[in-house]
Amino acid sequence: MRNPLDFSVPKESLVIPALAGMYEKFAQPLGWLLLRLAVGGWLLHEGWPKILNPMGQVQFVEMIGFHPGWLFSPLLAVMQVVGGIALILGLLTRPFALANAVMLFVTVWFHFHYPYNAQPLLSSVGLEALKAHPEFLTPNGAKRLMDGGVVFTNLLQDKAVQLSSLWAFGSLFFAAFGGGIWSVDRLLKKSF
Repeated sequence: MRNPLDFSVPKESLVIPALAGMYEKFAQPLGWLLLRLAVGGWLLHEGWPKILNPMGQVQFVEMIGFHPGWLFSPLLAVMQVVGGIALILGLLTRPFALANAVMLFVTVWFHFHYPYNAQPLLSSVGLEALKAHPEFLTPNGAKRLMDGGVVFTNLLQDKAVQLSSLWAFGSLFFAAFGGGIWSVDRLLKKSF
């Protein structure tokens, strides 16, 4: 029986057996690296504005129950930026991925408990004004606002839950399996 973490590709199981080596030595490590770069890159991207304004999330983190906000707001920023860089490099991958997975599952929880309201963004008077003056809107704006923005806010809610979930599970994957073959952890011959 094969080890469950053995990623070797048995030649006899492939339609084109000659591809086994390419899958094992290139495609699988590349896929692992690209997923790690994507998860780490998005963490860095999301955290960068927070690191530039470390106290900008104080009210938000306190609203969802993390007190004191003056501690958790900059911690969130540092965790995303440093964790993103660590994931990109594959350095101390497991602990940084686990910390960010926890944070991201809190984000998923937040989006379920504080959804974008599927209420109209415009009052009935605002809708009447737009209908009377369609020249105020681009075709894209008309598509999103003629129902008051209900479909648009539902779309935002769905995307927020989906993306946060994918991102959280991506982080959890690296927390469980580490940085992979092409990582600093592997170069150092150490992992957490």
